[in-house]
Amino acid sequence: MTIAFDPIDLSGTRLANRIAMAPMTRSRAFGPGLTPTDSTVEYYAQRASAGLIVTEGIQPSVIGQGYPDTPGLHSAEQVAAWRRVTDAVHANGGRIFAQIMHAGRIGHPALWPDQELLSVAPSAVAPQGQLYTHEGPKDFLTPRELTGAEVRATIGDFASAARNAIEAGFDGVELHGANGYLIHQFLTAGTNRRTDEWGGPVENRIRFAAEVTKAVAAEIGASRTGLRLSPGNAHNDMAETDTEATYLALVEQLEPLGLGYLHITENVPGLRDVTLALRKQFSGTFVLNPSTEGFTDHGALPLIEDGTADILAFGALFLANPDLPARLKTAGPYNTPDTATFFGGDDKGYIDYPTLAG
Repeated sequence: MTIAFDPIDLSGTRLANRIAMAPMTRSRAFGPGLTPTDSTVEYYAQRASAGLIVTEGIQPSVIGQGYPDTPGLHSAEQVAAWRRVTDAVHANGGRIFAQIMHAGRIGHPALWPDQELLSVAPSAVAPQGQLYTHEGPKDFLTPRELTGAEVRATIGDFASAARNAIEAGFDGVELHGANGYLIHQFLTAGTNRRTDEWGGPVENRIRFAAEVTKAVAAEIGASRTGLRLSPGNAHNDMAETDTEATYLALVEQLEPLGLGYLHITENVPGLRDVTLALRKQFSGTFVLNPSTEGFTDHGALPLIEDGTADILAFGALFLANPDLPARLKTAGPYNTPDTATFFGGDDKGYIDYPTLAG
């Protein structure tokens, strides 16, 4: 019987176990030009006992940034800074993928050097709600609809960022197609009201996600490319009406590529049937961030044993427990995450969580 602590071959990359650190925005890219700092290096190195680390979302372009103090991978300065992170993780025996995240309509001019810019999206549909900025909460604005040429250029930004990730020493990249950001915005009819090749029926709405994935796979190799999806997720004012059909169509199109993995995050309880359908559709390594995850929950481990997933990804539990695989093996004890320090701030709640060794 396969268990979570067994090694796994991820398309040629050996992982020491089947426990992944899920991507989590921390808003601490305080270095020049939105670069990782010494504390970022320490944060990821502390968690190198994960079979796989997936970084926080990293924007592929200036306009892709959606939150304050999030890092990029679109400048030489950023590539050099991330190299320090990957070197530290590898020195501690870990493997690390960069998550490439374009926020799309989730953003604000207050975040960017040129405050005349507007966020971009498949269609000019404003999300409800507000965004935190250094100037305080700001109402979301109506984004600018991407032209056809700009859609193609944005696909190129993803591919360029993936190439930069490999130059920075990452073992691969994960494309963020979840949680209401740009790729997800193209997938969903409520945010994608286009009438060209990128919108309308399911086969058009999945085109952007498919083309981004194909472009990145062509740039760095399919075996080093993963994709994260969140079927049914309403985060960032999203609303899906044809969830299963959309995601099955997308995965069917991507299946021949031989991707490194497919990563499903179950943000919505009650959609395990969709997860299982995608698991059946995808023949490669299947990563699951399960809806059963809690701050002190190791009850998800049987999902490896029964074949629901090949790898389990944990978020807040890994944030607060740098040595999470060891703690899962003994069913705890677990540190409790300090939610007040999730975003921004200093090293408190970032690199000061104790390990079992003290």
